[in-house]
Amino acid sequence: MNRFFYLAAVTLLLATCARGPKKSFLRTAEIQALPQSYGDNFQCRIASSSIPDEAHLDHTQIKYLRVNFHIVGKSDGTGNFDEKTGRLFIAQVMRAANQKLANNKKMNLPVGNDTPVLPLRYRYLLSPRPEVPGDDGIYFHRDDDLYWMVSKGKDQNNYNRDVFEKYGIRKDTVLNVFVLAHPVDSLKSRTYKADQRGIAFGNWVKVKNWHNGIRDTIWQEDGTFKMNWTYWNAVKLLNHEIGHCLGLQHTWTGRDGCPDTPKHTNCWNKSKRAPCDTEWSNNVMDYNAHASAWSPCQIGKIHANFSNPNWKWRSLLEPTWCTLKPEQTITIRDTVVWRGPRDLEGHLVIAPGGYLRLGCRVSLPAGAKISIEPGGRLVLDGAELENACGEQWEGIEVGQQGEQEGTLECWPGSIIRDARQSVQLVSHSQEDS
Repeated sequence: MNRFFYLAAVTLLLATCARGPKKSFLRTAEIQALPQSYGDNFQCRIASSSIPDEAHLDHTQIKYLRVNFHIVGKSDGTGNFDEKTGRLFIAQVMRAANQKLANNKKMNLPVGNDTPVLPLRYRYLLSPRPEVPGDDGIYFHRDDDLYWMVSKGKDQNNYNRDVFEKYGIRKDTVLNVFVLAHPVDSLKSRTYKADQRGIAFGNWVKVKNWHNGIRDTIWQEDGTFKMNWTYWNAVKLLNHEIGHCLGLQHTWTGRDGCPDTPKHTNCWNKSKRAPCDTEWSNNVMDYNAHASAWSPCQIGKIHANFSNPNWKWRSLLEPTWCTLKPEQTITIRDTVVWRGPRDLEGHLVIAPGGYLRLGCRVSLPAGAKISIEPGGRLVLDGAELENACGEQWEGIEVGQQGEQEGTLECWPGSIIRDARQSVQLVSHSQEDS
């Protein structure tokens, strides 16, 4: 029998007379690397490898992007929100933005498409400074030189970074959103267009004209308010600009790297005149009145960045993968292949009859373990098992009950690091058994 074609990993000397299954962590001598892989050619960093699996949504655990907001007005208090209205407005925007993220819509383009509608599996998290009592992550600044943003003309300053350099807070760990205004003097001109615009800088964003778009704010007895110009317009702009920060591009060019976002004429809305009678987009990365849809490829691009340790802005994510949460344990009961990297938050269990093949990086939180139950099978096909937080996870535990045992295959290139029950892969000799 040629051992190259068979599992050579987990013959454990366990007693067979016990009533329940016995378990043991694998040690060096009990894990052997097999000489060739399945040849699946895992491409760990491409978008398609990180698209959430509709059948196993919990395998793409929700990520939280930390944000804060800066409302900049004039020194006399005009030009932007006052603190009371501003805080409630930002609360409305946060609530509505996360609602958009939780309720992805069907793509309108291409016309007649059957593009799947997948959940985004990320949210925004308003993040105050933990060391400052009473901090709510919403800040107000009065600055006559920096409260305004102009996108065209001689006074153009939309690319200017001064407001971030001066007022940015927790710049390396929180995405700062600066809510700016149009110059007050310019608004007095009938020819001045008070539009809404934004610009993304990677770890921070500028948006303008949230304040001037509101008319007739009506306060209620319970402390809430109504506006006749809805905060949903602000939400569309926010999601669009943060989309750029997360690696997405405008889709209407047909050059955004996603085959499921077709080139089109970028109609603002549906109209009676062609091509906008049918070819109107609702994708969040187009300029349109709807901005409510993300394609599978776009979602995959975002999660490919989220799970890439070398992504420049990974530090903006709440590191939910560092602390063990047993309730986030993933149990594999059927046949599953993880084609992209993962940052797990709980244990990983391969149940009887379950099969899991890994070819990319998988991080387990401190104290977590991989359990291969009798009849379960785990294949490491060039995978890297680690803890991404500089700590240790427990290791791989294999169960046996009677003649049945869990099985582990380790193919070339597989790496196990940071395991408390220290495990190393050893090369298999190339003779037949």
